[in-house]
Amino acid sequence: MGSNQPALNQPELGAGRREAEIERLVQKLKSLQEGESAVGTLIGYGQAAIPALRRFLLAGRPGVVYQPRRWAVEALAGIGARSVLIEYLKQKRSIADAAVRFDEMPVENAAARALAARWQDEDTFQTLLEMSRRRARLGFVEALARFRRADAIPYFLHALEDDIGRSSAEEALRAVGPTAIPALVESALTRLPSAEEERPSSARRRAGILELLSEMDLTQQAWQSLRPLIDDSHAGVVIAASKIAARMGDRQERMAAACRLLEVLLSADWYAGEEIGECLKNLYDDAREILEARTGEA
Repeated sequence: MGSNQPALNQPELGAGRREAEIERLVQKLKSLQEGESAVGTLIGYGQAAIPALRRFLLAGRPGVVYQPRRWAVEALAGIGARSVLIEYLKQKRSIADAAVRFDEMPVENAAARALAARWQDEDTFQTLLEMSRRRARLGFVEALARFRRADAIPYFLHALEDDIGRSSAEEALRAVGPTAIPALVESALTRLPSAEEERPSSARRRAGILELLSEMDLTQQAWQSLRPLIDDSHAGVVIAASKIAARMGDRQERMAAACRLLEVLLSADWYAGEEIGECLKNLYDDAREILEARTGEA
């Protein structure tokens, strides 16, 4: 990144020349070789650089090379132009080209992260939450996680179904802590779109939630709500529910978990088989007779 020495400290630079220099630097952002070096200098111009950067970001055309627009976001954040970053995120963009649409995501992610990093207030939180409901973005998950607010839990739960945002959503829910447990339990029990027919992403979400819950201090009431998931039809859900059973279940529940794991093991892939093996070790003391009988039959 270029120098942060404010260009406004150069007395020989008149207003007209200053505007021309800012415009030159903004256009320099288009260069992958020189663009990043222009960011610090633009930040040094302060408020004077905002109009040109705003035009570049809001009126410019997105392209398959996203770095120039992300550098513009970085410069605006460095200057403190929150209103422009919010305006950008709220802007309705119709991008026909799928590749260009995909490459605009890092720019949006950068704007969301910058807002949360610098302005952790109610207005910023509500703006990010509103935007997250319109568009699923990794940056929104990470930005909202900084606030550690229960209001964002529904969005984090939804993001668990997305392969890209899942790990960030899990970290966000960990950050919220025990406050999230009731919503997590409810979501673990909810199959989407319906109880009769569940999409694969919903099953992965429920398994991921149970993995999170296995790390948390649950009440017996919460465990009893989750207990039926030992008999779930999805292997990942069964494995994760059995982990909780190993820690919180009584002897009968632990035996039931062991029996169900042995059933799931018959069609498990290598990775699931490893998890099942570890879980069965934790269940061995209470389920020893069943395990030995079943393995002896095999």
